Amino acid sequence: MESNQGNAAAVRAFRVLEEVARHADGCTLAALVEAVELPKQTVHRLVEQLALAGLLLREPGTRRLQLSHRLEHLATDVLMNGPGRRERRAILQAVVDSTGETCNLTALAGTDIVYLDRVETQWPLRMLLAPGSHVPLHATSSGKLLVSLLPRPQRERLLAQLTLRSYTENTILERAALERELAETRRRRIGLNHAEHLRGLFGVAVPVMIDRQRACAAVALQAPEARMTMDELLAHVPRLREAADAIGRTLRPDGA
Repeated sequence: MESNQGNAAAVRAFRVLEEVARHADGCTLAALVEAVELPKQTVHRLVEQLALAGLLLREPGTRRLQLSHRLEHLATDVLMNGPGRRERRAILQAVVDSTGETCNLTALAGTDIVYLDRVETQWPLRMLLAPGSHVPLHATSSGKLLVSLLPRPQRERLLAQLTLRSYTENTILERAALERELAETRRRRIGLNHAEHLRGLFGVAVPVMIDRQRACAAVALQAPEARMTMDELLAHVPRLREAADAIGRTLRPDGA
C-alpha cells in the first residue's frame, strides 16, 4: 500500500513539473491547479516539496513557478543520453557527410550554450569540443538564435544576467548592438556567427521546434573561413532545416 501511494505521489509531482515546463514565462499556482486537476491543497503541498528538493523556484516579485537549474541539467542529460540520441546523431552525421563541415546540436543552458551532440568534420583543421561543452551564447550562432526566439520577458531577464565578454575583435560587446542583432536574428530565424567566438570560424544555425511556437534546440554548421565563406554556409540552410525538422520529430511525444 505504501509503495502504491508513493508511486501515485511521484506521478502527481511529475505532472506538476510537466505543466510548469510548458510555460516559458513561469506558471501561477492557480493555472497549475486548473491544469493538473488536483485539489489546491494537494498542488500546494507538491509545490512546496518540489521547491524544498530544489526542483522548482518561485520567481522573485511575481511568485510565478519556474523550473530550477537542477532540472535544466537533468533535461540536458536526457537529451544527450536519451533513447533518441543515436537517431539524432545519425541525422547530424548525414549533414556532415553532405556538407563536409562540423555539425552541432545545441541548447540553452543558463547564459551559455551547451553541445548536446557534435559530429566533427574529417578535415585536419577543426575545433574539437565534446558533448556537454559550454560556449558563450552572445558569441555563437546557436546562442543568438535561441535567445532571439524566447518570449520577450524571458529574453530580457536572460540578457540582464549576461556578461558580454570579448573573444575576438568581432564579438558583440554593447547591449544595444546585441539587441539589434537579436531582433534581426528573430526576423530571419537564422543565427549567424561572424568569427565572434574563435577567429576565422564562421557558423550558421537554425531552430529545432518542439511545437509551432517553441524552439528547444538548434542545429548549427561551422566552418573556417579558409574553407567556406558565410554565403557558402548560408547555402546549406535548407539542408540544416531538414535536419532540424527530423531532430524535432525525435523530441516530440507523438513523433509528428
